Amino acid sequence: MGIQISILDQTPRSDGQTSAEAFSATLQLARQAEAWGFKRYWVSEHHDSHRVISSAPEILLAYLAAHTSSIQLASGGVMLQHYSPYKVAEQFHELSVLSGGRIGLGIGKAPGGLQASTGALQENQAEKPDFDQKLETLTHFLRRDFPENHPYAALSVEPETEHEIPVFLLGGSVESAKLAAKLGIEFVYAYFINGDEGLLKAAHAAYLDQCQNTGRPAKFHLASIVAVTPSVEEAKKYKDSGAGYKVILEDGHKVNLGSKAQVEKYLESVRQPYRVIEQKPGIIAGTEAGVADKLRDFHQKYGIEEFIALSPIEDLDEKLASYGRLAAVVREINKQLIGNGVG
Repeated sequence: MGIQISILDQTPRSDGQTSAEAFSATLQLARQAEAWGFKRYWVSEHHDSHRVISSAPEILLAYLAAHTSSIQLASGGVMLQHYSPYKVAEQFHELSVLSGGRIGLGIGKAPGGLQASTGALQENQAEKPDFDQKLETLTHFLRRDFPENHPYAALSVEPETEHEIPVFLLGGSVESAKLAAKLGIEFVYAYFINGDEGLLKAAHAAYLDQCQNTGRPAKFHLASIVAVTPSVEEAKKYKDSGAGYKVILEDGHKVNLGSKAQVEKYLESVRQPYRVIEQKPGIIAGTEAGVADKLRDFHQKYGIEEFIALSPIEDLDEKLASYGRLAAVVREINKQLIGNGVG
C-alpha cells in the first residue's frame, strides 16, 4: 500500500480576522484539499479559545459536506466526555445520510478547554463521566450490537444510514492505544502534541499487540505538524516551535496546554497534587525532499498509511502553498512505492 495524506484544521483565527473570515479560510482549504486528492479533512473541537474557534465540529462538518463533493470528512475530534453517546450517534448518522457516507467520527478524550468551559458543558452531569464506558456505548450504538439484555438493545439510532461510519480514537498514550484496539476502532496518534518517538513506538506496539489478541484489524494513523517549505532555512522557524505541557492531577485527570501562561491559569483553581510535564510537539518540516524522507521513514517503521497534517503556517496563501507541495511529495512517494512493488 502507498500512503495517503489528510488535513487537520482547527479553524485558526489570526489578529484582526473575523470569525466569518476564519471559517471562509477553512472552506477554501477543504475545497483545495479535495482538488489535490487529499484523503480526509478533519475539523477540531475547542472551547473558550480566541485562537482556534471550531467549537462544534458536527455543525462545521455539515457545512463542509454541503460545499464539497468527494473528500472524506471527520471530526478531530468530538470531546465525548461532555456528551451523550446516543446523541453523538444520532448526529453522525444524520451527517452520514446527508453527506452520502463521507463522514468519519473522531473522538477525543481531552476536554477541549479549561475548567470554566468544562464546567459549563457538563453543568447537568451529576458525576465525572467514565470516558471508556461512554466510548464503548457509542461504538455499540454505531454497530447496532448491544448484548440482548442491555437496556439500549432495542433503541434505534435515527435516521438510519446505509453507510459505515469509521470511528477513530485520538490520543497520545499507550492507554488510549490499548482502548482503541480493545474496542476495534482506528487510532490516531497525536504526534503534533507529543513528539517523543519512544512513546509513539510504545503506543504503536501496544495497539498492534492488542489488535492481535482480539483479532481486530489494526489501523494506526499519525497526526503531525507539517510544513513543506521552499528552503531548509525557512523550515527552521517551524522546527523550533515551542514546547507544550501536560498537567497530570492526582486523581488521574490530564490536560494538554500550549504555553506556560495557560498552565499557570489552569493551576489557579487546582486543589489537589499535580505534576507538569513538558512536551515537545512532533514536527515534520523541510523541503519536499526532507519531508518525503521523514514520511517514508514513518511508513517503513510503523506501517502508517494515513498521515494527518496540521499546518503551523498562519498566512493562508503560504499554508496553501505548503499543502500543495505536500500533495506533490505524496504523489512522488507513491510512484516510488509502486515502482518498487510495494503499492
